[in-house]
Amino acid sequence: MALVPSSSVDPPIIAEVEMNGSDLGATTVRATVVQASTVFYDTPATLDKAERLLAEAASYGSQLVVFPEAFIGGYPRGSTFGVTLGNRSVKGKEEFRKYHASAIDVPGPEVDRLAALAGKYKVFLVMGAIERAGYTLYCTVLFFDPQGQYLGKHRKLMPTGLERIIWGFGDGSTIPVYDTPLGKIGALICWENRMPLLRTALYAKGVEIYCAPTADARETWQASMTHIALEGGCFVLSANQFCRRKDYPSPPDYIFSGLGEEPSPETVVCKGGSVIISPSGTVLAGPNYEGEALISADLDLGEIVRAKFDFDVVGHYSRPDVLSLTVRDHPQDPVLFTSASKTESSEKQLVMKPF
Repeated sequence: MALVPSSSVDPPIIAEVEMNGSDLGATTVRATVVQASTVFYDTPATLDKAERLLAEAASYGSQLVVFPEAFIGGYPRGSTFGVTLGNRSVKGKEEFRKYHASAIDVPGPEVDRLAALAGKYKVFLVMGAIERAGYTLYCTVLFFDPQGQYLGKHRKLMPTGLERIIWGFGDGSTIPVYDTPLGKIGALICWENRMPLLRTALYAKGVEIYCAPTADARETWQASMTHIALEGGCFVLSANQFCRRKDYPSPPDYIFSGLGEEPSPETVVCKGGSVIISPSGTVLAGPNYEGEALISADLDLGEIVRAKFDFDVVGHYSRPDVLSLTVRDHPQDPVLFTSASKTESSEKQLVMKPF
């Protein structure tokens, strides 16, 4: 499958970045956002497609590649999973079973393969995936480095609308920003990018390359991405899927709700809009609404410093004497166990303690 390049860069491959001390002005990073659809209900085929896309992006010299929200596992657009208030249908439960089977364990064999692909093509990889943790699913972003190492994950903190029926809620323990040779990389997913306090947590961690995998193809999304670039003084890389009805299983196996009559196979059900924006609010590449594409740009990291001179949201433009934010960044476990051995040890200490 040939993708249409949508790019502000020329084909030659850039040499591997070496940071010149703390001089960001000497650093340029070639980044690509992928606009492509999942092979729905077929995770092995989706991973094969991801490799083809990574290989093509690497051939353009890309050093950072960002995939859309839920690329592995799929974004179940148009599905209700048979849910009405007070009721869940048998067919909807079976639909969830199939969706659960398409998700991936983290860690797991699919994560190992993605890590190997990042190492093979020598890119930093930011991948949207549906994570399976027992019987609960999470909308997750996975991070990998060019040495083929899995770095960690971000779980979507606040699923939107009906997403709350099928996805669990993340917590403050997975809001990472990774300090890499390309800059400090972090990610938030879709509408949680509209949460000012959550964005502020990323800004406080020094995010410089802000990844925003999404499922929102509306033009209003572009305003949010531009605002974040200006507010955070960071590059914003937003990746969305471009999907037609035929990219999902055919009816009756998969029914699109809320669109009136069943759409034809060629009907566009998500038109993309993937984009790369600079810290000054300049659109460097995209938005693309035409089809599947690799959207690339060269990021001059000196732009971050120049933007922060005007407005540093958690630096000289903050007022901690008036405004502050507390982030609870520890895991929120539903059940806590006390070790029996520790309990016995404590009891012995109490018995032996002199009065």
